[in-house]
Amino acid sequence: MDGKKLEYKGEDALKEIEKLTATAGEVQYGILKEILKQNAESEYLNKYMKGSKDVSQFKSCVPVVTYKNIYPYIQRIANGEDSSLITGHPITEILCSSGTSAGEPKLTPSIAEDLDRRTFLYNLIMPIMNQYIPGLDEGKAMYLYFVKAELSTPCGLPFRTVLTSYYKSKHFKCRTRDPFNDFTSPDQAILCNDSNQSMYCQLLAGLVHCHQVMRLGAVFASAFLRAISFLERKWALLCNDIRTGHLDLSIIDPACRSSMMAILSSPNPHLADEIESICSRPSWKGILCNLWPRAKYIEAVVTGSMAQYIPALNYYSAGKLPLVCTMYASSECYFGVNLKPICDPAEVSFTLLPNMCYFEFLPLGENGTLAMDIDEEEAVPNDRLVDLVNVKVGCYYELVVTTFSGLYRYRIGDVLQVTGFHNQAPQFRFICRRNVLLSVDNDKTSEEDLHRSVTTAKKLLEPYNALLVEYTSYADTSSVPGHYVLFWEIQMVDSATSIDAKLLEECCVTVEEELDYVYRQCRTREKTIGPLEIRVVEPGTFEAVMDFFINQGGSINQYKTPRCIKSSSALKLLNSHALASFSSPKDPKWIPLNGK
Repeated sequence: MDGKKLEYKGEDALKEIEKLTATAGEVQYGILKEILKQNAESEYLNKYMKGSKDVSQFKSCVPVVTYKNIYPYIQRIANGEDSSLITGHPITEILCSSGTSAGEPKLTPSIAEDLDRRTFLYNLIMPIMNQYIPGLDEGKAMYLYFVKAELSTPCGLPFRTVLTSYYKSKHFKCRTRDPFNDFTSPDQAILCNDSNQSMYCQLLAGLVHCHQVMRLGAVFASAFLRAISFLERKWALLCNDIRTGHLDLSIIDPACRSSMMAILSSPNPHLADEIESICSRPSWKGILCNLWPRAKYIEAVVTGSMAQYIPALNYYSAGKLPLVCTMYASSECYFGVNLKPICDPAEVSFTLLPNMCYFEFLPLGENGTLAMDIDEEEAVPNDRLVDLVNVKVGCYYELVVTTFSGLYRYRIGDVLQVTGFHNQAPQFRFICRRNVLLSVDNDKTSEEDLHRSVTTAKKLLEPYNALLVEYTSYADTSSVPGHYVLFWEIQMVDSATSIDAKLLEECCVTVEEELDYVYRQCRTREKTIGPLEIRVVEPGTFEAVMDFFINQGGSINQYKTPRCIKSSSALKLLNSHALASFSSPKDPKWIPLNGK
């Protein structure tokens, strides 16, 4: 992608979307031809295609794979072998993804050109938004963006999240300044590795400019709610900074202090009094509209597992601010945009842009029936995949991508439903991640993960003649940070014995210790997940749950206890039978990948 394509603005950006989607099939064919031309000599492709660059041979010979198939190649590159193992371009960094339940984060290869594609997609967002909400260039955006401290692979390649990569790149830091990317947060605050100092400074900047803010947001809904929780705890200190014109001494990062002192510039007791009056109210319902009265919408991911945060966002905005999802992306690739951003969150659909990668789709069902009949590790016949322009409205698919950076027919793990077409390009609603049972933040816990963890923890009960009869779970996001809740029905084999609180707290710890790397990182380092909770329910509770689902139309012959409760009525039933609650008293063990 040449540099010119980064410069699309306004009408030019909208015209480019029309051009790309009108010729989606042609563009896709060209993208695959270009990938094969650039990467044909890679060890991976050469193994299957013997140096050929033929599209039909690619489709017949190159297998559909999951992460475990490509991981050995990426690991070799991370250890110092040449990028030509998988791509004709130098690998410039390894991106850290949270999309695995196998333990450590996924390693995703990235080349310099990938940043061009990501920037191209970012540059489409405001032209799309301007069609629906005019005047956004008349104020600022309070977007709360954060980086994470980066590591290095054994050979010295940067190892970091895709967002950290973008914010630290020249594409972000040296972006052309215009009214549409006028952020309240100084770059120095965004780029601060200390999340608490970064959060404090970004909220302070947002409050100083509260009467100029036109839009609010963060990447994920969970991060935005975490900011509101932070504000609840720190508003008095923030008001004091504004009142006195002096930054709190807890902000010790030199770049943050310097940038924030320039924003504070002078005391503003009138603004401090106004903010204090709002924040000291007994109810925070609608506080976002009160603090930022010109705000037009909240931008954040509220699809998939993030949909659980919609009620809280609506509470804090009193339902007055639309919740906007602008784009669909992952560490592996950025995919597409929402051409109707001011829609109900339940109706969000993304138009996949055919120049981002080569898309294929694994059919999962037709006529609205979601049939996930292909196991993640089961070999997929090559002829089962469907091209981008040949998917059918109403059908469900798993997304499969081929990228310039060395992923070939790679199963992303996202389940999508086709909702329509924009010209030749299909539009998809995100349904779920495959096999993800629980998620609060970046964590993705599968049924297998949970079962393994509970199996280990329940062994602690055996010396006390106690048996775990049945269990289920749900992600409680009624408070910030959210946390996992397990409902346990325990049977005492010997009525003469008993179990105490410390034992069940130890069970909580054991479950957490057995969950994956990303969960433990979010719990221990990021603090975006709260302590795991076990609620012990009275005997017979799970029979009552079974009766409930059977009365809802389930079959007694096919009934299996759901390992995650989605029904609010079933959840209410479980809570009504709860005898006691126990929470993990300490953080689980977590060691950074490089041991530092």
